Amino acid sequence: MMNDSWIDFQYYQYKLIKEHINSTPPNRISQTIRKVHASALNNLGYNHMNKSQFDLALKFYRESLSIAVDIKDYSEISTLYNNIGMVHRNEGDLPKALKYYKKALGIRKNLGDIKGIALSLNNIGYIYGLQGILNEANKYYLYALKLREQINDKSGIALSLNNIGYIYSMQGELDKAIEFTEKSLKIRLEIGDKRAQAFAYNSLGSLYSQRGDLELAKKSIKNSLAIREKTEDIQGVAHSINSLGLVYEKQKKFDKALDCYYRALKIREDIGDDYGKVYSCLSISKFHLTKKDIYTAKEYAKKSLTIAERIGLPDAIQNSSLILSEVYEKQGKGLKSLEMYKLYITMRDSIYNDENQKSITQQQAKYEYEKQKAIDDAEHNKLLAIEQEGKKKQKILTYAIAGGLGLVVVFLLFVFNRLQVTKKQKLVIEEQKLEVEKQKEEVEIAHSELEEKNKEITDSINYAKRIQNAILPPAKVVKEYLKESFILYKPKDIVAGDFYWLEQKDGKVLFAAADCTGHGVPGAMVSVVCNNALNRSVREHGLTDPGKILDKTREIVVAEFEKSDEEVQDGMDIALCSLEGNKLHYAGAHNPLWIIRSGEIIETKANKQPIGKFDNPLPYTTHTFDLQKGDAIYIFSDGYVDQFGGQKGKKFKTRAYRKLLLSIQDRHMEDQKIIIDDSFETWKGNLEQIDDVCVIGVRI
Repeated sequence: MMNDSWIDFQYYQYKLIKEHINSTPPNRISQTIRKVHASALNNLGYNHMNKSQFDLALKFYRESLSIAVDIKDYSEISTLYNNIGMVHRNEGDLPKALKYYKKALGIRKNLGDIKGIALSLNNIGYIYGLQGILNEANKYYLYALKLREQINDKSGIALSLNNIGYIYSMQGELDKAIEFTEKSLKIRLEIGDKRAQAFAYNSLGSLYSQRGDLELAKKSIKNSLAIREKTEDIQGVAHSINSLGLVYEKQKKFDKALDCYYRALKIREDIGDDYGKVYSCLSISKFHLTKKDIYTAKEYAKKSLTIAERIGLPDAIQNSSLILSEVYEKQGKGLKSLEMYKLYITMRDSIYNDENQKSITQQQAKYEYEKQKAIDDAEHNKLLAIEQEGKKKQKILTYAIAGGLGLVVVFLLFVFNRLQVTKKQKLVIEEQKLEVEKQKEEVEIAHSELEEKNKEITDSINYAKRIQNAILPPAKVVKEYLKESFILYKPKDIVAGDFYWLEQKDGKVLFAAADCTGHGVPGAMVSVVCNNALNRSVREHGLTDPGKILDKTREIVVAEFEKSDEEVQDGMDIALCSLEGNKLHYAGAHNPLWIIRSGEIIETKANKQPIGKFDNPLPYTTHTFDLQKGDAIYIFSDGYVDQFGGQKGKKFKTRAYRKLLLSIQDRHMEDQKIIIDDSFETWKGNLEQIDDVCVIGVRI
C-alpha cells in the first residue's frame, strides 16, 4: 500500500542522500552513492505513479534516468525506460509507451535478464492489445508466459494468464477468457498481490457481466473496488466504479449506473487519464442513447471518438462511431450517418477478422505443443542417460584424443582472446550508444519541459475560460426569460472576445450579442471590461433604454482604458435589445438587428461607431418596434458570415446567411441552432475557424 507515510519516508531518504551529495565535492561522490540517488528518485517516481500523479512521476523518473546513464547502470536504465513507458500508457499516449517499452526490452536482452525480458514482452503485448492488433498482442503474451514458466515467476505467470484472457474476451470467447482470468486470480491470491487481485476481480466482473451473471459480476467488481480504495489506486478506483455502472445499467438501476459513470469520469479528468476518459464518455453516451437523449449521446460520443482517434484505441473508435451513426440517422443526416458507419465497419473488421482469430488459435496451439514437447524430450533424454550409463567406457585412441584436446585448448584460448577484444569493443559501442541516448533524453526532457510550460499556460487559459463562463448567463436563466430562443456560441480559441449578455430589470428583458476587439486571451480580457460596463450601466445607473445603456457603457469602457499609460484602441461591437411583452427596443454599435416576419427580413442598421474610443462620438440611437406573434429576432457578431470555406475557400457572406435563416423559419428554435451550427461546420470543412461566433435567436 502506497500511503502518505511511506512517501514521506521516501522523501526523507531522498533528502538525506541529496544533502550528502551537496556537501561532498563532485570528484569524491562514489558510484554507490550515485546509484542509491538514482534508486531513490526512481522510488519517488513509482510512488507518485501509483497515486496517478503522472507529471511528478515523470519528473523523478527522468532525473533518475540521467544519473543511471552517467554511471552506466544498464539494469536501472531498463527499469526506468519501463516505468516511463507505464506513465505514458496510463496517460493514454500509447505510441510513446510502446517506444519506451521497446527500449527497455533491447537493454534487457543484452543483459540476459529473463524476468525483465518477460515483463517488457508483456507490456508491449498490452499496448498492441489496446491498439487492437490482437495477433501481435497474443504473440508477445505467449512468449512472456513461456519465459516466466521457465523461471517459475508466479506473479508474472498470473499477469500473462490475465492478459491472454483479455485477448479471448476481445474475440468474444467468454468461456476461454474466464478460464484464463480465474487461473490468474488463483495465483494472485496465493502470492498475496493486492493490486493484481483487484485487477483480476474487475476483469472477471466484466466477463461475468458479458455472460449475464450480473450478481456474480457485481460481487467481483465490488471486491476489486474495495481493494483499490484501500491501496489508494485512484486510477483503478475509477475503472471499478465505471465497471460497476455497466452492471447497474444491465440491472436497470439507471440512476445508480449514471452516477457511477459521472463519478468515474470526474476522477479520470482530475488525474489526466485520457485512456479512462474514452471509456467513461462511451458509457455515458451509450446510456443516453438508450434513453433517446440523442444530443447528450452525441456530445459524449464525439468526446470519446476524438480522444480514441488521438491515442489509437480501435475498439473505442468502433463503439463511438456506431453510436454517432445511430445519432446522425435519427437526426436525418444520412451522409454523416453513413460516414460513421463505414468507420465502425473498418474498426470492427480490423479487430474481429478471421486472420486474427486463426493466428491467435495457431499461436495458442503452438504454445501448448511446445510445452508438451519439452516434457516429452525431458523424459526421452532421461532414458538415454540411463542407457548410456550402463555402457562400458572405451579407451581406444586415448593419446590421440589427448592430443586433440590439447589443440582444442589452444583454439579455445584463441577464441577467448578474441571474445575479450570483442567485449571491449562492444562496451565502447554501448558507451557511445548511451551517450547518444543521454543526449536524446536531454532533448526529450527539454521538450517535456516545454510541453509542461505549454500545459501550464493552457491550464491558466482553461481557468480563464471558467471565469469567462461564470460571467455568461446560465442556459436555465436564458430559458426562463426567453422561452423560445437559442444561443449559438463558438469561441475560436479556448477563451473568446465574443460574449452574450442578459439582464432583467423593471419587467424588461435586456439581451445582447457582443464582439470585442480580437479573440483568444486578448479578446477575453476586453470582454470582461465590456461585460462589467454593461452590468454597471443597468445595475448601478438603473438604465433600461438600449441607446442610453450603450452611451453609459462607452463612457465606462473609455474611462477604464484611459487608466493605462499606453493608448488603448480596443472596444466592442454590439447589438442590444430590450423586450417587454411585444414591445422591442434596439440599439447597436456596428452590429444590426434582423426581424423575420412573413418570410421577409426587416433589417435595422446599427450606429457606425464602436463602444470605445472614437473621434466625434454621437449618442446611440434607440429603435422601437411593435412585434407580432411568430416574429423571429436575430442578433449576431460577424464571425459567422466572415468564415472562409466551401469548395473555393471563400467567405460565407451575408447573402447566404439571410437565405439560411429564411429557409428554417418553420423549425423550432433549438432545431434552428443545430442547423445553423451544422451549416457553419459544413462550410468551414477542414479550414481553421477565423473568429469567434455568437448568434442569438428569439421567437415571439
